[in-house]
Amino acid sequence: MITVENLTKAYRGRSGTTVALDGVSLQVPAGTVCGVVGESGAGKSTLARCIALLEQPDSGGILVDGTDLVTLRGSALRAARRQIGVVPQNDSLLRQRTAAGNIALPLEAAGAPVEARRKRVVELLDLVGLADKAGNYPDQLSGGQRQRVAIARALAANPSVLLADEPTSALDPDTTASVLTVLDRARAELGVTVLVVTHDMGVVRRICDDVAVLDRGQVVEHGKVLDLVTQAGSRTSGALLPGVEDIVRAGDTDARFDRVADVVLVGFAAVGALLPEAASRFEVDLNLLGGGMTRLADTPVARFRVALTGANADSAFDWIAERGAVVRRRPTVLAGGAAA
Repeated sequence: MITVENLTKAYRGRSGTTVALDGVSLQVPAGTVCGVVGESGAGKSTLARCIALLEQPDSGGILVDGTDLVTLRGSALRAARRQIGVVPQNDSLLRQRTAAGNIALPLEAAGAPVEARRKRVVELLDLVGLADKAGNYPDQLSGGQRQRVAIARALAANPSVLLADEPTSALDPDTTASVLTVLDRARAELGVTVLVVTHDMGVVRRICDDVAVLDRGQVVEHGKVLDLVTQAGSRTSGALLPGVEDIVRAGDTDARFDRVADVVLVGFAAVGALLPEAASRFEVDLNLLGGGMTRLADTPVARFRVALTGANADSAFDWIAERGAVVRRRPTVLAGGAAA
């Protein structure tokens, strides 16, 4: 587990002081993928560099599996750093070394025996899907392949934590998907805790269990992705869920319904059956005024603006909510112009 406690970091220059991290606290459970998101300048990369001990914070604690890394010095600090694999934002592979040679670098630095190095490199090339590229040099690889080699190199020393700083920046969609698949496999097959710094909410949608939203050096939202998308007004729900105004059909906005609500459904059973079953059970007419479906990791999620017509409309919405859906009723206009 990664625990960050009240972390601060400021940079001082001739033009003044820039506060990059302002009391940042968060927890990343062991064996999960957490996305750190925010606009440029929000403090994402500074947070990653502090956790990786590439920069020293001004104050606060960074605990990995209960050990506060900020307090370590000398050999203890070097040992702790080996438990944190880092995938830099920019291409950092050595051009004079092959893919296999780049992956072997941390093992050589640690003094691992030749046969152990060779076996580990083969395992990691297989993990990242580049077993046939072992002898290729970086300039013979695509951008996505180089990024996958960088991930394999970061995993070479069997770290418990993997930090990836903007691992998909400037990559096309297909290449992005291959890189994210590798990060997800690292978590699933190696048990590594993954922290991904990104500006792309598509990364969160694809592989993240948790998300932390940074704004001007502060965490403004943090938690499990599937919890945050059900919270009204959360930045995560706004970024990841379909907009309820996206598929409004002509004439529907002027129609008069008995009850209207925005409904968030999570999971296969809820997304597939809950709304039509409610309509049938309570004998109401159901109209979808907007919204749609998406997938967060392996979980289908939907947000719809739902209009019901019939005497049992309130009971139908109550029943939907009792089965785990999030139902937020909207004002409707009854005959005569009165609001309900």
